[in-house]
Amino acid sequence: MSYRTAHPLPPVTLDDVRGAQKMLSGVARMTAMEGSRHLSGLVGAPVHFKCENLQRTGSFKLRGAYVRIAGLLPEERAAGVVAASAGNHAQGVALASSLLGVRSTVFMPSGAPLPKVAATMHYGAEVRTHGTVVDETLAAAQEYAAETGAVFIHPFDHPDIIAGQGTVGLEILEQCPEVRTIVVGIGGGGLAAGIAVAVKALRPDVRIVGVQAAGAAAYPPSLAAGRPVSFENPATMADGIKVGRPGDVPFRIIGDLVDEIRTVSEDALSSALLLCLERAKLVVEPAGASPVAAIMSEPDAFEGPVVALLSGGNVDPLLMQRILWHGMAANGRYLAVTLRLTDRPGALATLLGVLSVVDANVLDVSHVRTDPRLGLTEVEVELHLETKGPEHCAEVNSALRRAGYTVID
Repeated sequence: MSYRTAHPLPPVTLDDVRGAQKMLSGVARMTAMEGSRHLSGLVGAPVHFKCENLQRTGSFKLRGAYVRIAGLLPEERAAGVVAASAGNHAQGVALASSLLGVRSTVFMPSGAPLPKVAATMHYGAEVRTHGTVVDETLAAAQEYAAETGAVFIHPFDHPDIIAGQGTVGLEILEQCPEVRTIVVGIGGGGLAAGIAVAVKALRPDVRIVGVQAAGAAAYPPSLAAGRPVSFENPATMADGIKVGRPGDVPFRIIGDLVDEIRTVSEDALSSALLLCLERAKLVVEPAGASPVAAIMSEPDAFEGPVVALLSGGNVDPLLMQRILWHGMAANGRYLAVTLRLTDRPGALATLLGVLSVVDANVLDVSHVRTDPRLGLTEVEVELHLETKGPEHCAEVNSALRRAGYTVID
């Protein structure tokens, strides 16, 4: 669905983005552009990945953070900066501050993954934990700014942040001048807004598609209302775009310049992350994989050449493990079945023989004998199987039923 709003010129200009690009020279890398044969085959046109997951600190956030902090007055730098984040923004602010010789304090929620906390400290920030959700952490950081005079560095709602993120758009046009569609994940909107400012000024014919997780999609209702509105209780594995309310500054730009907002499911996100890992050999976090999820969900909707922006690769290993299993299940490559059989010697071996014939790999077996729902001679067996796809899952289920087993749905 497309949205357009009538507003004055956006508060960020192409000149601002070009100025940010000069400022970032030698600081942010021009990240690689990699082709995806699999997605190109689905779309019927070239699809490329813009690999900001390979940027310093593992995401695009360094760009905006550096431009914002570099633009502070000397007295503001002397007071230090403060930020609130569960991951990518924290690391971007920490590194940018260190490079500029500015003291930084970063508030992180108590449940933030330990690798992200350690990385933020490694980049030079003082880390303070507060609250269990980012909203509580944000409030603590703003209170700290009011008490100490430190400058609060917002993750997306500031023109300097947007100009810095917009440098990604300039690189896309340089690396893929024939691009027709750019697909970018949206949380608060700073990245999409910056790219839109740069790209639409130079190539108004390029279509820009924003992607949100369905469980945290604040932009569609906000754009329909003509103002930022809060999305109550956002819930998604894609914590990088899990934002409950659009930023005021990026909201206006996105309403003017972004052509379409799409939403994707959790299944689509996990499938996209799995594809990036298996086919492209790229570690991408769920938020960074959201453009891939949108393309996989409806490939005919994108005119090529397409550039999908992989915005970050900072994912906790334990979360990655869960997401990969989720993605395998969504792709029909993981099957959990529960069935009942007679509790007698050799019964399990017979069952495993049936599975062997249809080439299903058994990952885990669980026996239950004490459930009151079971008969005296019954045992319930739960099997976790590795399969080859939806057709193979159907074949496994059919083989079990043909062998006389009762599969419990």
